[in-house]
This record gives sequence, structure tokens and C-alpha cells, in this order.
Amino acid sequence: MSSSSNPPLRAVLYARYSSDRQRETSIDDQVRAGRALIARERWSLVGEWGDEEISGSVPVALRPGGKALLAAALAGRFDVLVLEGLDRLARELGEQESIVKRLEHRGIRIVGTADGYDSGARGRKVMRIARGLINELYLDDLREKTHRGLAGQFDRGYHVGGVTYGYRSEATDGGAGRRLVVVEEEAKVVREIFEAYAGGESARAICHRLNEEGQPSPRGGTWAVSALVGDRARGAGLLNNELYAGKLIWNRRQWLKDPDSGKRRYVDRPREEWQVREVPELRIVPAELWDAVRARDRRHGAQGKGAKPRTLFAGILRCSSCGGPMTAIDARRYGCNAHHDRGPAVCANRTAFRRRDVDQALLGVVRQDLLAPEMLAHLQASVRAAIRAATAQDSRAARAAAARQAELRGEISRLVDAVARVGISDALRARLEAAEAELAALQAPPRPVADVERAASLALAAYRRRLLDLQASLERASDRERTRELLADIVGQVLLRRDDAGDWAEMEEPAQRLALTGSASGTGCGGRI
Repeated sequence: MSSSSNPPLRAVLYARYSSDRQRETSIDDQVRAGRALIARERWSLVGEWGDEEISGSVPVALRPGGKALLAAALAGRFDVLVLEGLDRLARELGEQESIVKRLEHRGIRIVGTADGYDSGARGRKVMRIARGLINELYLDDLREKTHRGLAGQFDRGYHVGGVTYGYRSEATDGGAGRRLVVVEEEAKVVREIFEAYAGGESARAICHRLNEEGQPSPRGGTWAVSALVGDRARGAGLLNNELYAGKLIWNRRQWLKDPDSGKRRYVDRPREEWQVREVPELRIVPAELWDAVRARDRRHGAQGKGAKPRTLFAGILRCSSCGGPMTAIDARRYGCNAHHDRGPAVCANRTAFRRRDVDQALLGVVRQDLLAPEMLAHLQASVRAAIRAATAQDSRAARAAAARQAELRGEISRLVDAVARVGISDALRARLEAAEAELAALQAPPRPVADVERAASLALAAYRRRLLDLQASLERASDRERTRELLADIVGQVLLRRDDAGDWAEMEEPAQRLALTGSASGTGCGGRI
């Protein structure tokens, strides 16, 4: 209990509930119990945070309320954290330990109103580990029970999982489960897409037409090529979805959490774990039309997972009309990806910029930054420091080698005396040969002492030569993704714009407007440069 002579401790509340299995009033119940505890202890309530419908497997720092809680803790704004139990912070033992240790390291006391945890009590570590293990086992058990329940529903003929475009999910008459029902308005769009694709129309042209017609995509936005072609091997993409052919597949993939980022991602399950059911009543695409699309895919090759960015400035260039990415639309030009992929109904910017001119302009900025006096001075200082460190290491190695040579000479002398007294033996011969070989290796001439200033000058000259052909040097880099990150740090976001005065690459940081020059590049999606 707080002493009357000292200011009351500053306390905060944190509450969380995870799913529709709990009520929104769960937050209120947790807060009510916490406030009662704070009142009994005569602490001062200085903050409350809560996260609704967020699983305990989600890292605290990725929750809105949890993020605010950690920020307040780092700023030293409270002394006591009150919550229902440690499972409100995390249901995974590793995450729980990480958060609790960070808070307790800052002198923050953690008190649970329901589980009895108190970081000020003896034996708290044993209790915390036990509670954390129980919480993690509960999460694993819940995951297994949920999956088992879904598998049972699928076996009983009900629908489980997400809803595909062209269908809706509705409760059965008895309320024991849900079933899929064809939505004819969307089914008509699906058949039109299959017919157009089987007839030779490209996926891009189909997307352009759908967007011009104002037809909403499956997610309610505009259509993109990836929504149609997806990945044939994984069954992703509208044109590859076997449900349209009357085959329902469940348990194809699962969500797994990346332990480093804390984010969940889809991982494909082995094919033998898939559950498949024929559902002819849900077929939208006739068999002959489905086969025609598959035949076209075989003629032109199956779709892949999408090409990786091919250019050094991927992710940096932006369209002046819609703000979307400007990507390499072919081997020579950059163009608006939204216009190219989704059509003029989404972005009317038909302008294309010659890749060579854009790259050279931006590489000029990079080259200028890398040739700045402070950068050159840093390079030379780094070379000098590295050479001096290597020289010091060589000196230490030379002293150690000299001491070892002395030891070996003494050992060889003793071995020779032993041979003179008792004669040669296999053991003496082997040891003597080994000692003489090691001594010969240590007597190799030392490396010449490096001229620090000359080495720094040579490194600077080589650096300048690489910068003369900067694009080739960067494209040879083994880690292309890291190279793009470094380029983004230097030039930031770049807006490509065309106006009456010419073509420009506009940069926010460093703030400048670069003129792009070159010859005409045609019409249509192109235009002059």
C-alpha cells in the first residue's frame, strides 16, 4: 500500500480480447477489475489501453493498444502495469518473456488481477514461466481444435474457409454449418473472363476492359493482371481456381508466423494433406471452357509467381498522375504500372520515359553524392584504419612467431641430444621432422610493410573508376535488394513528370528537379523524351 508521505504510484491498465468467442464487454470487465485493484492500492490511474479482437499470438508491438503501452513504458510515464493476466500480453512464452523482461528492467511492476502474478513477489519467475507455458499450450491446443473442427465441417459437406468471387456463404437451414451459393451476377463476369481468355485475349486487355466498364474486382477495387493469372502451381488467380470447375479444395495452405517479424504469411501444405470434394452444383465454368483455358496455358507456358524487379530503381519511381509505381514496361521504357496493368480507366497517364535517360539522371545524383568530399575523406580514413589494423595484427603475429621459433629451436636441440644418447626411434624421428617443418614454415619472409598513404590513394583511384561506370558496378552487385535499399536512401521517392517545359525527375530529398533528355520514343504508351 502506498505511503501517505510519498506520491502515489502511477498505474496504467491494459486489456485485450481475441475473437468473437469473447464479448466486447470482456474489455470492460478487465478494466473494471483493474480499476478496483488500483483503488484499493491507492495508486494513481494515468492511462488505459485496449486491443479488441486481436489474438495473443500477435506481438504486442504490432497491436495499436500494445504499441501505445510500450511507448509510454519507454518514456517512463508509469510505474505499475495492471492487467487481467499475463496471457493478455502474450500467449507465446518467448514473446511474454521478452515483453515482461523489458518492462521489469525499467522498474515497472506488473500485477495481474486474475492470475495473481506480481513482479514484486518472490518466486515470480517460476510462476511466470509456468503461466507462459500454460498459455502457449492453450494456444497450440486451440489451434489444433479449431483446425480439427473445420476439417470435420468440411467432411460433413459444409463450407469452411474464405469466400471466392462468384459465390456467397450462407447459413444452412438447420444452422449446423454454412454452404456456398453461386452469385449469378459475379458468375457471369467469371464466365466472360474465361471466354475472353480462351479466345486469345490477354489478361491485361481483360483487366483494362473490366475497369473501363466499372466492374468491381473481387476486393471491391480495380482489376489487376495478378488477380487473373496468379500462380498456376498454387492454384492462385481467378483463371486457376478449380472451384469454378466444380472442385472444392480445402487445407491447401496454412498461416504461419515469422518469428523474426511477427507477421503471418501463407505457407503451402503438402498435397497429400489437401481435402478435395466434387461440387458439381457450384460449377460456373463449363468443362470445355475450362479445358480451353488450360490448353492455352500449356501452349504459352504456365504462369509463374511474378517477375522480380529488374531495374535498379524499382520501388523508387512514382507516377505524377496517380502516385503509383513507375515500372519497366519493356526493355527500354518506364511507364505507370497502374495504366499499363489496369488500364486508362484507373490512370490516364500514357507517358513513358526512356529508361536510359532516367537511370543516367538518377545515377548522376548518386555519383555526385558518393564523390562528395566528406565521402572521399571517409573512404581514405577507412582504408588507413584498415591498413594500420592489419599492420598491428602482423606485428603481433610476428612477435608470436619469433617466440614460437625460439621454442622450436630449443625443442629440436633437446630432440637431437636425445637421439645422440639413445639412438633414433620412430617417435623421435616423427617429432623431430614435425618440429623442423613448423620452424621452416615460420621462417618464411615477412610481408612488406604497407605504405598507408599509397594504399589509400590507390583505393581512392579504384573507387573513382568504379563510379565512372556506376550502373554496371551496381548491376554486378551480388545483393540486388540491398543495392536498391541503398539507392532509395540516397535519392528517396522520385516523381517522373512531363510538362510543357520537358520531362523531369523530381526528388524530395535531396530536393531537386532533374531534366531528362533524349530522342522521341513514339506514341501510344510512349511519347517524346
